[in-house]
Amino acid sequence: MNLGALNSSNFRAYVFGSAFGLLAIWMQRITVGWLAWEMTESATMVGAVAFFLFAPSIVLSPIFGVWVDRMNVKRAVVIVQSMNAALSAGLWICVASGAATPFLLVLFSLLFGVIMAANHPVRMSLTPRLVRREFVGSVVTIVAINFNIARMIGPVVGGVLIAQIGVSHTLLVQWILFLPYILVLSRLTLRPRRDSGSAQEPFFQALGAGFRFVWNTIPIREAMFVAGILALVARGALEVLPPLADGVFDKGASGLGILMSVTGVGAILGGFSQALLPPQEPGRLPLSTRLAIVLGLALVVALGVVNTWEVALLVAAAMSFVTTVTAISTQTAIQLDLEDDMRGRVMSLWAVIAAGGSAIGAGMMGVLADAMGLQEALIATGFLSTAVVGGYLVFMHYRRLAKER
Repeated sequence: MNLGALNSSNFRAYVFGSAFGLLAIWMQRITVGWLAWEMTESATMVGAVAFFLFAPSIVLSPIFGVWVDRMNVKRAVVIVQSMNAALSAGLWICVASGAATPFLLVLFSLLFGVIMAANHPVRMSLTPRLVRREFVGSVVTIVAINFNIARMIGPVVGGVLIAQIGVSHTLLVQWILFLPYILVLSRLTLRPRRDSGSAQEPFFQALGAGFRFVWNTIPIREAMFVAGILALVARGALEVLPPLADGVFDKGASGLGILMSVTGVGAILGGFSQALLPPQEPGRLPLSTRLAIVLGLALVVALGVVNTWEVALLVAAAMSFVTTVTAISTQTAIQLDLEDDMRGRVMSLWAVIAAGGSAIGAGMMGVLADAMGLQEALIATGFLSTAVVGGYLVFMHYRRLAKER
């Protein structure tokens, strides 16, 4: 199994600490989504909250990527997670005092989104430096598994807590969970950073160097494209689950927690399936990854067609399995050959593609759901994207064959 990074006590400590922070983040995700639905019963509002959570990454992640490549990444991650905890406390106070409104909910989503825009390049620059370079691929897989375990547990815990103790107390629990994560982060040790010197260029010159590196490196460019399409449609659909759980199947907050948790189960299985495979070779994106995106998009159509709760849970889990397999493979392809002082900039562009695609997809899906019905919107977007991407992959396959002759 590709789990060699766990031999490092430093990395094991990170995995333990991040479990608390990730649990808080996933509980936060379901709580904010449920608040949006409870306040308005509008799929557009749920989509808007998801949009503002992810949209800042589109603009700000590349800027934060240059920042991360220039500063002490351990200090940066402690600052970012401390701000995340502070915002969680602020949202708890607003809800507990009865001051929460749809406008404030959108504002908090935007602020959480700014923190997320910084967190992506910070986290992706930190974790590879907790181990020796030969274990970077293992780090990507284990971090994804840890992330998706929280994705499975967090929503169901959040949904149960909302039902049992109310939204405000659930938000208080989330804030408390950030504290052990911050403590562990402050005690980590990192291997020395290997520099190419490009991070010390003038700010905008260094930013441009990151864009050029991605564009000129074909495996990374292809990985970004694959991740972007899947994020736009499949991950966008998975961000608008409250209308599916409650609006279509009438399952309430606990049903939303179950739905989000089964997507976590699918993601964990996807992570372990990648861990069972041999380490991925640098410089290439496997054919299985290119094909997985087509399956993921086709499953969006299936989610729109199903008319029973149990089958919807199964399809949502399968979607999450495929998107996780693709995310791990594409991240590994990008991370393996990166210099440490280029990692923040390149992975910030990954965040633009992944988080930005989810933001636009969630907003688009929410508007379409209110205009034509959620299931009809899933069918239309899933069918169109499957046809386009499938056609593109067939074209590229025959183009490669022609070049080899």
